[in-house]
Amino acid sequence: MKVPLLDIGRQHEPIADELKRAFSDALTSSRFIRGPELEALEREFAVYCGTERAVGCASGTDALILALQALGISRGEIAITTPFTFFATAGAIVRAGGVPAFVDIREDTFNMDPCELESWLNRNCAVTDRGVVHRALKTRVAAVVPVHLFGQTADMDGILRVGREWGLPVIEDACQSAGAAWKGRKAGSIGDVGCFSFFPSKNLGALGDGGMLTTDNHALADRLVLLREHGGKGYLHAEVGTNSRLDSIQAAFLRIKLRHLEAWHRGRRRNAALYDGALAEIPEVRTPVTAEGAWSVYNQYTVRALDRDGLLAWLKERGIGCAVYYPLCLHLQKCFEYLGYRKGDFPAAEACSADVISLPVFGELRREELDAVVEAVGAYYGRRRRPGCEAARR
Repeated sequence: MKVPLLDIGRQHEPIADELKRAFSDALTSSRFIRGPELEALEREFAVYCGTERAVGCASGTDALILALQALGISRGEIAITTPFTFFATAGAIVRAGGVPAFVDIREDTFNMDPCELESWLNRNCAVTDRGVVHRALKTRVAAVVPVHLFGQTADMDGILRVGREWGLPVIEDACQSAGAAWKGRKAGSIGDVGCFSFFPSKNLGALGDGGMLTTDNHALADRLVLLREHGGKGYLHAEVGTNSRLDSIQAAFLRIKLRHLEAWHRGRRRNAALYDGALAEIPEVRTPVTAEGAWSVYNQYTVRALDRDGLLAWLKERGIGCAVYYPLCLHLQKCFEYLGYRKGDFPAAEACSADVISLPVFGELRREELDAVVEAVGAYYGRRRRPGCEAARR
């Protein structure tokens, strides 16, 4: 049985008439930029996340860039994040003019380790009249950017405690985690500003690109609105911004899909629980750990597997959808060679990148498909255990 890693068509089929009607309404109104659909989505998404404001933009990457700019990062200043995440997290720091500094993750949750964050600051930084300054580089540290990876929030108690003690704003990279929560508070409502992606493969995905920022700070939200529209109103510009608007038609699609998001989460969580039980019988596979206080929405179901690359090839040969997020940590990417990191600097992140593999978990996954995934994983390791088998000697 072939099993897709993700089938967005199954999600769209029951709401296809609504989506077509939204497109038709946009065509009739000719309101393609800003307008009432975007304003309504911003209100509804703010309510969903539990924040005062939400500001639409063109992508999750732009959301991160805008958040950094709005919080005042200057050229050459540092923003702290993790090396085990999608490229856009660190790429946005550079695009905003900053320099990424990495701290290691917790191997069980894949998210930023607050102890590593605190240790890095204690080793490298001091509080001065300029703020937090890197002692050796004489450079200000502008922000902390934890990532809520694979649909699970980072340890926001620990990260916020460190951020507040050092006077650093906390930008939540919630691009994979719309609807996830930490101790009852939704992702994007916990730090100073939250950043979301509506890339089609996300739990809440547009029919194209899109992003959103959330905050309780009205002055910050107003600045984000200015920055997304060239830094001004009309033809008067207080600063240089960019063109990063969320199209009205995407806003209309997202309003429809937002109404179904909690049901889709329930489907993903059901499938994750089924995997947890079935894969527990395969000792070579370590299932995801949900931290106490976290409520995951499983944007990916990511396990750690012995001989990951062999398993990856085995599953793909059999038509089982799977992927590796992420095979090379950011500190080892060629474009970041100038930062001076080396292999071994972040052992937890590097260990995870060597053995993670993500399995299909979307809410519309059929039980027989899930069983086929589990059977294929089990068959691979059963084969490896047989004496004399080539796979067992890898």
